[in-house]
Amino acid sequence: MNSRIIYLVGSSGHPNFGDEFIAAAWLKYLAVARPDADVWLDCPQPGMAQVLFEGMHPRLRVTNTLWRLVHDNAEHPAEVAAKNIRERIAGFGTPAYDLGILKLREAGSLHLIGGGYVNDTWPHHAGLVVGMRAVSELTGAKLYATGQGLMPALAPAPAETPLFRGFEHAHVRDQASADAHGLELGLDDAFLGITGEIGRNDAPAGLYVCIQSDMADPGRFQAAVELARTEVEAARRRGIKAYYVEAIPGVDHAAYERMADLIPETRFIPFSQVWTRGLPLSAQQTWVTSRFHIHLLAAAAGARGIAVGVKKGYYDIKHESVAALGSGWSLALDSVIPEMPQQPGSLRDDLPALTARKRAEAGTIYPPLHGQTGSLTAGAAKLFSKAVAAPLKNKIRAGAR
Repeated sequence: MNSRIIYLVGSSGHPNFGDEFIAAAWLKYLAVARPDADVWLDCPQPGMAQVLFEGMHPRLRVTNTLWRLVHDNAEHPAEVAAKNIRERIAGFGTPAYDLGILKLREAGSLHLIGGGYVNDTWPHHAGLVVGMRAVSELTGAKLYATGQGLMPALAPAPAETPLFRGFEHAHVRDQASADAHGLELGLDDAFLGITGEIGRNDAPAGLYVCIQSDMADPGRFQAAVELARTEVEAARRRGIKAYYVEAIPGVDHAAYERMADLIPETRFIPFSQVWTRGLPLSAQQTWVTSRFHIHLLAAAAGARGIAVGVKKGYYDIKHESVAALGSGWSLALDSVIPEMPQQPGSLRDDLPALTARKRAEAGTIYPPLHGQTGSLTAGAAKLFSKAVAAPLKNKIRAGAR
């Protein structure tokens, strides 16, 4: 075991703005807190992840060892999949995996970073936790999980219960997940990078829309589009410009195609522009979105909005968790169509305290190196603030998609 290797496990590289934002937040934090550590990110799409996170940590390496193990066992019953994953990690046996598993077994810690990808929507993803625990039992590596959304709750293989047995630190981001698994309620990992994202893009006032076409219950996508169209038409009558933001390339374009008669292509903001220039955020906005992390970040910037739930037991819990933090947004989780709130919520005012909580959690997991005091030295804290606020070099032509 090499204590200098920090091994992150996350759902990165698709790309999906929320998943990518969380990974980027941890990488930027570690670039200041642990710049000399070898940081490995294990994710489903390592090629795209390497492009997205280029330069965010000086010693970043990207792989998909655990994710391949999980996907290769996805069709098996939970107990069989767990047994196969454990045997592969402990016993090697194939050049297709052995070198990656050797690197896993060198890690001083394995950290399941935040997101809503370990739950009964994708029950085979429990194999990620199985694999992490198998490594720790062999090597003594420390195990961490932060910002987890675990609903709808899954039932792991009997030998693997409770789900996060053996983890030194395991926090969830919503009350339902905490209740289902008996874990401590924390904050979404986006709070580690949220302050730097606000103000990274000079966003004009207006109405902003982002509606997903994936993972929607029957009828919910069309209902979300109709709600958004109603708000865009009302904004036009008041002389307010509407913009469309893409969080997942292609997947979020389907809704735009259904309202392109209301929002010109010049006001379509593709993922590439969001990633390189920043999510357009300001207190002078209103939003209609089904995307959880857009709800979170926009409300933190002081924007008002309507959050649309498209999948019961999954997205409604996500949006309710942001409302519980004081977003002040109206929630459209069923057939009832809410009105746009007239005042922002309290989340913007509470943001300094919330981000301080998240930094404190990060400092607990990755404590100061020898000779440092506090979670970050004053100088390191300044460097971290600069790192999370620094815009990425724009290598993509604006408007391309």
